[in-house]
Amino acid sequence: MRRPTPPSSPDGPPVARSADSRALSTLVLGCLLVGASSTFIKLSGATADTAAFLRCALALVPFAPLMLLEWRRFARPPARMVRFGLAAGVLLGADYLMWTQSILDAGAGVATVLIGVQVVVFPLLARALDGERLTRRFLVALPVMIAGLGLTGGLLAADPTAPHPLRGAVLGTAAGVCYAGFLYLVRPASDADRRLIVTPTGLATASAAVVVGVVGVLKGGIDLDLEPQGWLWLAAVALGGQALSFVLIGYGSVRLPAGRAAAVMLLQPVAAVVLGTLLLGEQPAGSQYVGMALTVAAIAVATTPGRRP
Repeated sequence: MRRPTPPSSPDGPPVARSADSRALSTLVLGCLLVGASSTFIKLSGATADTAAFLRCALALVPFAPLMLLEWRRFARPPARMVRFGLAAGVLLGADYLMWTQSILDAGAGVATVLIGVQVVVFPLLARALDGERLTRRFLVALPVMIAGLGLTGGLLAADPTAPHPLRGAVLGTAAGVCYAGFLYLVRPASDADRRLIVTPTGLATASAAVVVGVVGVLKGGIDLDLEPQGWLWLAAVALGGQALSFVLIGYGSVRLPAGRAAAVMLLQPVAAVVLGTLLLGEQPAGSQYVGMALTVAAIAVATTPGRRP
């Protein structure tokens, strides 16, 4: 006897809709974890150096066995992947050091929005070094992004509860530049062998841990004598905001249309702003909220593909 066929709908077959729904839910969860990371760091009560180091070191706990599994299943990473992965980690370590300090100086929401400058810097790097063309949408969004970042950083007014808003704005922007450099270098690392999914990020995370550890020891800023809740918050950053979110975002983003995935990724700064206000009592100035809105809107324009015939 023939099984009845589920009714069709304009949205496509039931199996396709179910797969899209699963991918969307996975991507949303990954973005929310990333957006919550800045709040978790501040709740940990750790210094910037300590939080940055433990974020990398604890993330290696799941990354290391996954990398070994990849090497056993496919092959050891080629030299090109190792070189670019470790080099990318140097920039990732600098990003984590500056971004973590920016969170403590300017606030979780402000710092997370400021790091969005990587959306501008990465295409400019690709243009300058690889000759990639800049889209019209990117050129339209660029001045709006710059204005938004200026207002977010406190150009007109800043959060009265932030201890060092100007320094935090500078460090948050510089962290975004370093993150764009990390993205640029990790791309050839990944291209060296597409079968190795976790290895490039794992190598970069290990390299970042060494960089942050050395800088932290030289500055005397690493303090491992944390309260139990501090360790729990930082473990949540490392395992949820870095290792797990990497898997979730990777799974969801490749299974959704690029425009839809890019729009969902905007949940990261939005979640950081909301959680910073609700859980940390942050009070960005009105002009900073305007700047955040402009920045997020510019990111949406720059990253979401236009309609195609």
